[in-house]
Order: sequence, then C-alpha cells, then structure tokens
Amino acid sequence: MLQFIRLGFFLALRQVRRASKWTTGLIIFVMTLTFLNLVVVPGILVGLIEGAVSANKEYYTSDILISTLEKKNYIEQSPLIENIIRSMPETLAVSPRYLSSGTVEANYKEASKEEEIDSAGAPFVGIDPIGEDDLTGISGFVVEGEYLAPGDYDQILLGSYLLTEYFPVETASFPTLDNVKVGDKVRISIGEIKREVTVKGIVKSKVDELSYRVYFVDTQFRDLIGRNDYNVGEISVRLKEGVDPNVFKEALLRSGVGEYARVQTFEDAQPKFLKDIKDTFALLGNMISSIGLIVASITIFIVIFINAITRRKFIGILKGIGISGRTIEASYVFQSFFYAACGSVIGILVLYLFLEPFFLAHPINFPFSDGILVAPLNSTAIKILILVVTTIIAGYIPARMIVRRNTLDSILGRN
Repeated sequence: MLQFIRLGFFLALRQVRRASKWTTGLIIFVMTLTFLNLVVVPGILVGLIEGAVSANKEYYTSDILISTLEKKNYIEQSPLIENIIRSMPETLAVSPRYLSSGTVEANYKEASKEEEIDSAGAPFVGIDPIGEDDLTGISGFVVEGEYLAPGDYDQILLGSYLLTEYFPVETASFPTLDNVKVGDKVRISIGEIKREVTVKGIVKSKVDELSYRVYFVDTQFRDLIGRNDYNVGEISVRLKEGVDPNVFKEALLRSGVGEYARVQTFEDAQPKFLKDIKDTFALLGNMISSIGLIVASITIFIVIFINAITRRKFIGILKGIGISGRTIEASYVFQSFFYAACGSVIGILVLYLFLEPFFLAHPINFPFSDGILVAPLNSTAIKILILVVTTIIAGYIPARMIVRRNTLDSILGRN
C-alpha cells in the first residue's frame, strides 16, 4: 500500500514541476481566493454584530452588570453590594447608576395653550461623572458641548436619539425634540417633579443604551428622585485582565448578592436580538462562501480533467508498464492537495498578518456598529479541512474517469 502512495507522490511531484508556472500560479491564486471567501465573508458578517456586542460590553455593561430584580425599582442593599464588589481583588472599576424615567420638554415657554409642548420620554440616569468615565469612557462620546463635572448642578447630557437633528425618524411611539442645542434650557419631569435644566452636552454612540438616555450628576439626581437610601438601579463592574466573569459572578452569588439583585456577565446581558442576528449572519456568510467553494471545486475538476485528457496516452503507457490505476489516481489526488494546501497557507498569511489586523485598526463604519473581521483559529481550521477535502474529491473524480478507460484505447488515443 505504501508503495503505490510513494509512487503516486513521485508522479505528482514530477508533473507539478513540469507544469506551466503560470497555470500552477493561477490555480493556487483561485484556491487562495476561495479560502479567503470561505473565511472573510462570514467573518465580516459576524464581525458586524461582534462589533456591536463588543461595544455594548465596553461602553455599557462592562464585564459584570448588576441590575434590579423583577418587579423591583432599585437594587436593595446597594451600598453593601458595592462594598462587596470593591473589596474583591478581581475588581478594576465600578460604576453605580441611579435609574428612573421621565420626559424632557423643549418649547414649554413659547407654546400657547393650543399648541402641544415638544416633549420626549427617556430613561434618566444619575452617574458619578468620574467613575462612569473611568469605566466606560463616556466622555469620548460627547459630540457637542462638554462632559459633566462632579459639581454640575441643573445640567444634563442628552442622548442623540432624543434629538431630531441626530435621529430624524420621529414616530408617535418615539418622539424627538426639535431645535435643541447645547446651552438651551429644557424642562425635565420625573413624576410630579419638574425642573428646568441646561443642556451641557450631546452624547452620540452606536450603543443604543447610551444614545437614548438623559444623564445627570448622581448627587442631584438622587435628590430629584428622593433616593436617600443610596440604592441604585444598576452597577457595572470591570474586572482585571484575565479574570473569568463567570467565576466572579458565582463568587457574588455565593456572597448573597443574588438575593437583592440580578447578576449577569456581559454575555448574559447581551440583547437577544444581537445573538439571533449573529447566528443568522453566520449562516448567510456560510451560504455565500459555499458558492465560492463550489466554483473552486469545479475549477479543480476541469483543470484535472483537461490535464488527464491531454495526458491520456501517457496514462495508458503508465498502466501498460505496470503502474496501477490506484497509483495514477493518487498522483492526481496529491496534485489537488498541493493546490489546496498552497492556497490555504497563502490565505492564512494574508488573513492573520494583514486582513485581521487591518480591520481591527480600521473597523468598517456601519450605522449601528464598528464592524471587524472575526476569524477564530478553530473555525478557520475546519474551513481549511473542508476546502482540502472538497478539492481532493474534485481532483479524484476526473482522474478516476480517465484511468478506468481501456489501456490500449488510451495509448492509441481512441475514444
């Protein structure tokens, strides 16, 4: 058995060496493009959603998100929970946030009794400006005006989705405010409480939770909502590098935090629609890239078939002098493997030395995320295996068709 494999490898090596360099290079180029099509197309589609997931973690949930239990308006025993978190050596940064909801009114002074006041409902959040910025870097999303300072009183940041200028898709269920600029005064309403505040800045981010909210300094917001017990609505926690969020979550649950709040890792806290879209895009990417795989297989089939047809007389002579059909078939299988292996190696170098670093440094600017290229090694290895196996089959079939022909007919060139 080893004899026919060794001889088949020798014949394949001899044929590749004698083949046209341009033809060989073109086939390898096709295989490289096929490999990149298999990996890059689904990688970009998945990366489109992966960018949104990464941004949601980086700028909103962090590694751990602690939120209210069902039917609760706040996290009970928040100061105790915060002390537990800060005392754990794995903790890097913490940001507690006070949450409520209310409305923002813009033209309340100019509107007559008959005119409707321009208003929009929004989630309100009270933050420690320094702690929140250390955790999420939210100050980097202030596109107009300035970020909040700890001593700011009666000043807010408005999410861009609340302004028609930035989000001109107003509907009855989601109204926006017209002609509101930095420095303008607006009136906020929280239950029965109304207060006039100044817009200090506009927050614009591809993370929806950031762009929908109205931000206050926590000390004033706590008074506005009457929260004298320091119980907050959510707590985001960033962990030190290398710490497993699931292990940290379990440690919090063992300490009793789960009795007062819901503890989630960033994966648990991901919106379900992001997970569904990610799976759907992965499926679409694989379907699209499979077309390229079929085209490459047909290309290899045609190349091997033409090669075998033109060398039919030579194949007949080989059979005539005692070279087995299995050996000849093995030589074409080795040729196919050579093309697939070379194309895959070149594709891997292009992928991991150029494309992946490029997309990390220059993500694709989609409206709702910064798209990256996702190409995990295990998934790439599977696709290489698929490419190699498919190519080998595509090379074996035409070789088998020619080798099965009558030896004398092959030598004499008869059909």
